[in-house]
Amino acid sequence: MSIGIIKINHVNVTVPSALESAARDFYGVVLGLKQIPKPAGPRQNIGAWYELGESQLHLSLEDSDHNDASDAHVCYQVNDIAAAQHEFRNAGVAIIPDPRPVSGQTRFFVRDPGGNLIEITRG
Repeated sequence: MSIGIIKINHVNVTVPSALESAARDFYGVVLGLKQIPKPAGPRQNIGAWYELGESQLHLSLEDSDHNDASDAHVCYQVNDIAAAQHEFRNAGVAIIPDPRPVSGQTRFFVRDPGGNLIEITRG
């Protein structure tokens, strides 16, 4: 039996409201994601939505998060992993070496301003 999933629609990450500006900078400037308009609704003017190919990344505010203690993560694929590491370092983002290397895979991790774990892997 299959429930018929056809693709990822969006990923949601959370940061404390005090870090909203830093997180917008991280996703919009450091990662270079294109911000897209949020639909009308009660949370239209907080957080942000970003285009990510055919999917989206939604940045939400949550003051009771514990992201920095979690291994939950989003994985982004890049063509040039060395260039990605260089850009993160230039932006002052700490590189977290792969704690559990997987054979045949090159990857590293970073955390956004809200502590969300992000995996970067080579395409």
